[in-house]
Amino acid sequence: MKRVLFVCTGNTCRSPMAEALFRDLVKDRSDYEVASAGVAAAPGMPASKHTSAILREKGLFRDDFASRMLSADMLAAATHVFAMSGHHISAMEEAFPDHADKIYLVSEFAADDTLRGRDVSDPFGQGRSAYEETLRDLEKMLPSLLAYIEQTHKE
Repeated sequence: MKRVLFVCTGNTCRSPMAEALFRDLVKDRSDYEVASAGVAAAPGMPASKHTSAILREKGLFRDDFASRMLSADMLAAATHVFAMSGHHISAMEEAFPDHADKIYLVSEFAADDTLRGRDVSDPFGQGRSAYEETLRDLEKMLPSLLAYIEQTHKE
């Protein structure tokens, strides 16, 4: 089983988007579990208004979504952890050094040279267009993540 975890700050914008998009990429696969969390999340919060609206329009919104604070148990269960920014990687590596070997930047494997290695922009507090831009970037990045996992995962 491949257990993929997406991590951002509050788990209400970027990581829920990545979770929903990646879940859709692997919807016909029984060997994937996909989740998200935040390094500074207030547990139980819904996805942001614009995240919810955009995902609903794509048919990917989950009514049962609730933000979660990242924990050692989540990291231990994950086979692959993808952070939205270098700051998130640093926070996880500092708090959970035993799991550093499975933490990557979500853009690390992007096929698009203009996106590779770049932090995913945080749309929090901005207008809908910022959320749409974040979604477009994630849509470009995630197929490469899937290919990476497929090529490197060992049972």
